[in-house]
Amino acid sequence: MPNTNPKYDHEDRLLDHEYDGIQEYDNPMPRWWVWIFWATIAFAILYFFDVGGIGVGRGRIATYDAEMAAFRAAHPEGPAALSAERLAALAKDPATIALGRTTFATNCAACHAPDGGGIIGPNLTDAYWLHGGTLPEIQKTVTEGVLAKGMPAWGKLLKPDQLSAVIAYVSTLHGTTPAHPKAPQGDLAPNAAPVASTSP
Repeated sequence: MPNTNPKYDHEDRLLDHEYDGIQEYDNPMPRWWVWIFWATIAFAILYFFDVGGIGVGRGRIATYDAEMAAFRAAHPEGPAALSAERLAALAKDPATIALGRTTFATNCAACHAPDGGGIIGPNLTDAYWLHGGTLPEIQKTVTEGVLAKGMPAWGKLLKPDQLSAVIAYVSTLHGTTPAHPKAPQGDLAPNAAPVASTSP
């Protein structure tokens, strides 16, 4: 039965080909949809090449660089520059130890146990250390990692305040009594980081 609606005949045109007696109409997409489609392609090209002036700022890379520069200006003293005295002071700060405990539980407990007694990683509570037990040595180990032993360089993964806090927290584990301590590993370090007054 022929369609008497001229708008329908104009927008839905019957295509010439036929398959098993079946014919199909050419149904073009609405104009507004087509314009949005082309706009998304144009935006993707501009976004890919990081064209300046798009939106706020000078592009996502420039915005990132500006934010990193502002952070460095606000935090001129990175964790690697902290002195033994500064780390010892942080080890006595309850807020720092609380942050260090949380960071340790999230990132370190899987290898060192929640109480520092050691699982895959060494026991952090005794006086035996594989890479030195002084605060600067702990800082170096945590910051640079021990890739040969599977320990990542946390200096590249943690925020500066988290890094300094977890270093300080590790120093408070020395001398504590874990539930299931791992056997001593490494060398006896009589000059290991002293037990801080704030208990873990």
